[in-house]
Amino acid sequence: MGTLLLELSLTRIFSVVFYYHLAFLAISIALFGMGAGGVFSYIVAGWKTPLFTRLGRLSGINSLLVILALALILAQKSDPNGWSIALIYFPTALPFFLAGTILSLAVSETIEKVDRVYFFDLLGAAAGCLLLLPLLDLFGGLNTVIAAGVLFAVAAAIWHSMDGAIAGRAGSVALALALVAFLTYNSSAKLLGIRYAKGQKLENETFEKWNSFSRIAIAPEKGSGSPTIFIDADASTAIAHFDFDHLTAQQRHDLLEQGPALPYAVRPGAKALIIGPGGGWDVARALASGSHDITGVEINPIIATTIMRRRFASLSGGLYLRPDVHIFEEDGRSFVRRSADKFQVLQATLVDTWASTAAGAFALSENNLYTTDAFRDYLQHLTDDGVAAFTRWGFQPPRESLRLVSLAIEALEPLGENDAWRHVIVGREGSVEGWGARDTVLISRKPFSDADIGRARVMMAAARMDMVYLPGLDVRNEFHDLLRSPNPDQYERSYTFDITPVSDNRPFFFYTVQPRDLWTYWTSASRASADFKINRAVPLLFVLMGVSLVATLLILLLPPLVLGARLPRERGVWTFLLYFLFIGCGYILIEVALIQKFVLFLGHPTYALTVVIFSMLVSSGLGSYASRRVVGKVEGRLIKVLGCMAIGTALLGLALSGLLTALVWLPWPLKAAMTVLLIAPLGFVMGMPFPTGLRRLEEWHAPSVRWAWSLNAAASVLGSVAALVCSIYLGLVQTLVIGGLLYIAALAVVERVRGYAAGAPQPGANRVVLAK
Repeated sequence: MGTLLLELSLTRIFSVVFYYHLAFLAISIALFGMGAGGVFSYIVAGWKTPLFTRLGRLSGINSLLVILALALILAQKSDPNGWSIALIYFPTALPFFLAGTILSLAVSETIEKVDRVYFFDLLGAAAGCLLLLPLLDLFGGLNTVIAAGVLFAVAAAIWHSMDGAIAGRAGSVALALALVAFLTYNSSAKLLGIRYAKGQKLENETFEKWNSFSRIAIAPEKGSGSPTIFIDADASTAIAHFDFDHLTAQQRHDLLEQGPALPYAVRPGAKALIIGPGGGWDVARALASGSHDITGVEINPIIATTIMRRRFASLSGGLYLRPDVHIFEEDGRSFVRRSADKFQVLQATLVDTWASTAAGAFALSENNLYTTDAFRDYLQHLTDDGVAAFTRWGFQPPRESLRLVSLAIEALEPLGENDAWRHVIVGREGSVEGWGARDTVLISRKPFSDADIGRARVMMAAARMDMVYLPGLDVRNEFHDLLRSPNPDQYERSYTFDITPVSDNRPFFFYTVQPRDLWTYWTSASRASADFKINRAVPLLFVLMGVSLVATLLILLLPPLVLGARLPRERGVWTFLLYFLFIGCGYILIEVALIQKFVLFLGHPTYALTVVIFSMLVSSGLGSYASRRVVGKVEGRLIKVLGCMAIGTALLGLALSGLLTALVWLPWPLKAAMTVLLIAPLGFVMGMPFPTGLRRLEEWHAPSVRWAWSLNAAASVLGSVAALVCSIYLGLVQTLVIGGLLYIAALAVVERVRGYAAGAPQPGANRVVLAK
């Protein structure tokens, strides 16, 4: 429970202190530490003190290491690079190192009942998943980490109690109470607080609050001094405050003569749906244009309610309390799917950037708001004169905004609109140099009329915007070439950047750098641009893969270096060890793909992370518990289980492709329950291969069990990174299928060693009692 709570809460800390694409690092750190700790347990097993005393002392020390690791993370002042990532990686792995040691000692002492022990281990981990969301809401990210330390101290008290050591138990209880007191004190005093984030010092914050997927703060905007909402100490949304009955000329210009106001120039007074209204600027634009029916869908309740409607409502003049403004706390796609209304304007302005929702451990920057499936939903919820408006960063050559056009072409075709060039208007505000311009792309349900084009021209002239593309405008550029191309697919494939339309199966809209150009982009792109800030995630992923590879090699080197254990020479044992490599990698690939696949369905990466991992842990625990009776020592049954795993994974991937998108409108509790039901059967079967293989190896060649732990952990470390690479470049369903194929590889290993095992010593003939 403590280990999983620490692991998942660190993903939130990493997303705030570093960048969202380093949130995944916490998972890799945990897997590495657990694997290395499993090897170290063989040294601890030789210590002379009683077992429960060792476990109690290690748990007590670990509760303090948790606080030390948190302090180390918070002490980072600079933007992390390859070397500093390594410096963060290995010290932060220490709590997981001891946790892995404790777990391995407990398992090795009870190897005869490993199915039951593994069940309770996974059950506790599942409880840690359940604790994450309420603790983040109640105490915030930093104090949730401290709460994990409390759990380790409680575990120490339990171990000492089992040992009958009164002093040890009393000391552990005192340590747990001291950590609870520190947690309480830190909630107000912020002794351990975030002072630096993303290499910048945090200053003048007047409000800070965490929830399960973000850290929200209010601070004055640098330069203007206006109150601004900051999400994960990075993405920001200014708070709009206007008296709409007495707008000054400057205020009218700010509201109606800037890029995001373009849809209201084309459709003044429109019934509007605004996805991600944040501090209310798009709501204010709609009101200033004469709209009297405005719906805002904001996923973050701290922004929508705590700031804008309750505690800081005066900062916006009660903007979200107006009778003509209707605010819903919900994921944008889910709302659109379940809504029966149609709108004249559907708007999303710079929504869902690097900090706002991509906070999950395995979620780099997948974004289900910008996919072909999403655009079809949007267009179907527009009136015949409706317009969808998206504002993204503009560069030369264009990337994000041009990809919006690719999505529009793909989404319009099923609606019978084959002349996409008549449905698009693009305006650019600002300079493409430096941080980047703001491109606003309008996509109409029906072709734009001459009157629409005329109103857009007038507004862009008043706002001094570049008229990048309008139907009939004689300007040759990338937008014109794509929209008028006889073969848009060929144009997209040959373009400098990746602008191909993305689907819900591969929702990585932001990553536009072609794989062949990653190194050139990393070494030559301007560090001062929004484009670099987003696309840097993919090169960093490969840096993380390098660090993970080093960690993997360390895990594999530990048995021979520390324990003097060489790979076994017994016939077939070495081959059977590959079984643990395949099931470890397969499990993590399936888990990662399912987490990403359920992001759209559950509405947020953190929700997907928590519910999916909980479902898999509980069901896998039950599968482990049942493995002795279902599989036993019959290899034929194990082969059938592995085959069912591969088939079940493929079937689940195919079923999820259409099912999740179709049912995204359901209430969240029902979606969470459906997630558990969909994953549980597969998870149940996935819980059987590891304890079954471990029992078999322990009876066949017990010294090789340490190698099985190491290989399984190493496979998990590398597999977690490989899963992200596969998801980005192949797709989520394909990643699921690859995970299933790895179970087929494990099946082949079992079939291969059947003959060797038949001639092996009978169970118990060469038995070595582990941890003795």
